[in-house]
Amino acid sequence: MSSSTAASGRQSITEAAPLSLCAREPRVPADRLVAEMVPPPRFDSVRFGTYVPDPQQPSQTEAVSVLGAFAAGLGGAHPAGDGHGKRRWFARKPAAPTGPRGVYLDGGYGVGKTHLLASLWHATPAAPEQKAFGTFVELTNLVGALGFQETVRTLSGHRLLCIDEFELDDPGDTVLVSTLLGKLVDAGVALAATSNTLPGKLGEGRFAAADFLREIQGLSARFRPLRIDGEDYRHRGLPAAPAPYSDEQVTRAAYATEGASLDDFPGLLEHLSRVHPSRYGALTDGVRAVCLTDVAPVPDQSTALRLVVLADRLYDREVPVLASGLPFDRLFSEEMLNGGYRKKYFRAISRLTALARDAKGLVAQ
Repeated sequence: MSSSTAASGRQSITEAAPLSLCAREPRVPADRLVAEMVPPPRFDSVRFGTYVPDPQQPSQTEAVSVLGAFAAGLGGAHPAGDGHGKRRWFARKPAAPTGPRGVYLDGGYGVGKTHLLASLWHATPAAPEQKAFGTFVELTNLVGALGFQETVRTLSGHRLLCIDEFELDDPGDTVLVSTLLGKLVDAGVALAATSNTLPGKLGEGRFAAADFLREIQGLSARFRPLRIDGEDYRHRGLPAAPAPYSDEQVTRAAYATEGASLDDFPGLLEHLSRVHPSRYGALTDGVRAVCLTDVAPVPDQSTALRLVVLADRLYDREVPVLASGLPFDRLFSEEMLNGGYRKKYFRAISRLTALARDAKGLVAQ
């Protein structure tokens, strides 16, 4: 954006200057990572009763019933200890599970999988500190922050671990997560996950899955797949995504909106490369709207995957996104959209489009 355009956007505006995500370098202590493993604000108030199944999709009604029974079955004392990660001295080792000790919600974008997963977390009869909820990326980041053994110790006292957007992006993650979940199941922790990929197909198209077939099949055996059919509710009966605004409109809206941030898109992408993805949530602390100028195609896959994580954190926190430049459905190249990470990119487009709709009210008519 030219300096003259920016200046014209600020004319007659007396409000305080907006925030800048590029000026933030958050530091997140490990204990905060654990404490924040709860459903994000967008899903804090959801329950099974607020999920509205599509009458044309009986699998949605079935999912509510199955998950309700699953939650009810998690009541009672923790099977492996005192609920705080410590085994009772004379406690007997829990019997090996006779079947999958987890449910796996598979379906397309926007059919309500995260709504149902968060509802399961809320419905499980256990204290919040005995339940954990996080995305797959947040789980691997937790291992990076605490170390493998400490992560096992910390989560072993939980009744339930919910993993949203379960995806395996490389062989290291495959082995890491397979081993972690195996130890947690042995400790009596129940598992629940969502994904756009059936358990036995995890990793396809992203690495040599055949070389890690044993680990992938081991993960699949821990879950009962639960298919949820339907169309993306984010686009069901809703108007088309708004076209990008001008630089001047975005700038004026940023100055007129309390708690808004204002950054140029290429600069933000560069800044994300210097901030660990585990800190992207903290990066948006206190931000009530994100305003971006000069949105352009994402230059490479590493940058694209970082943007996916940011889009997830913004969507979780219901932060509207107002932008100028390229429409969000043109962020990723055809090669990216046809590659192994295509599901992540389509999810990011869907979520950014929803947030762009939410931002329409920030622009003066």
